[in-house]
Amino acid sequence: MKNFRTYQAAVEFYRLAATAKLPRHLKDQLDRAASSIVLNLAEGAGRFGRKDQKRFFHIALGSLRECQAIIDIAQNTDSSMELSADKLGAHIFKLIRS
Repeated sequence: MKNFRTYQAAVEFYRLAATAKLPRHLKDQLDRAASSIVLNLAEGAGRFGRKDQKRFFHIALGSLRECQAIIDIAQNTDSSMELSADKLGAHIFKLIRS
């Protein structure tokens, strides 16, 4: 997984999300969604069929969109988290399209 850049970007995003100061209900949801991104990328990378891989990558992208929505409604999050989410979104999108 060390050479899987999208996975590494997801871990970086998860670590940023873990430090976010949010209301408890949003923090819990952000933590779950951010970990879902990492876990679905890992599971997709372990699949051999392209269709099966894409399914997990789509789930990861959906979880990322959930995180981005939480960041939007929270309004007081660190801008580095937004940038990290955008970068990760580009990586996942590229994985799905390739």
